[in-house]
Parts: sequence; structure tokens; C-alpha cells
Amino acid sequence: MTINDISGGCFTISSLGNLGGKFFTPIINHPEIAIMGISKAYTSIGIDNYNMPIKNKILPFSLSYDHRVIDGANAARFCNLFKTILTNLNSLD
Repeated sequence: MTINDISGGCFTISSLGNLGGKFFTPIINHPEIAIMGISKAYTSIGIDNYNMPIKNKILPFSLSYDHRVIDGANAARFCNLFKTILTNLNSLD
């Protein structure tokens, strides 16, 4: 692989939330380095620490990436950070 093979790469966000469905797997296309697929948000019922029912907002997302450029552990860290940021934004409501 040369620098030309990965030059001009980009990160894409694709949303199919308006079409429904809970999950999909986005496919990277050259020159993308990664693509995040965001599905439709939905509400789930959970149990809190006191065994009381609570509503949870769920936003399914997936990340596809070029393993030649992005290490899987870093991709997982990115997904966890994205989740943390969304969770913290949600707690501001």
C-alpha cells in the first residue's frame, strides 16, 4: 500500500432513520476511510437501580472502516466515545 492508496479519504455519515428499520451495515467506498450508519431512534423500557421501569432512548449506529487505516481497537473506542457524548447530551433534556 502506498500513500496514494489512502490519500483523499473521508468519513461519511449515512442515515436511513427516515426509512425505518433498526440496523444496517454501511459499506465503505473508495476514497472513504470509514462510514457511520445511523438508524431510526426508538424508545425501550428498562429497569433502573430501584427496579422501577424507565424509558431509554436508543439510537442504533454502526461503523464500517478500512482496517488498513484504522485499528479495530481505536474504532471501538470511537464508538464508545460517540455513545458517551450522545448519552450526556440526552441527560441534558
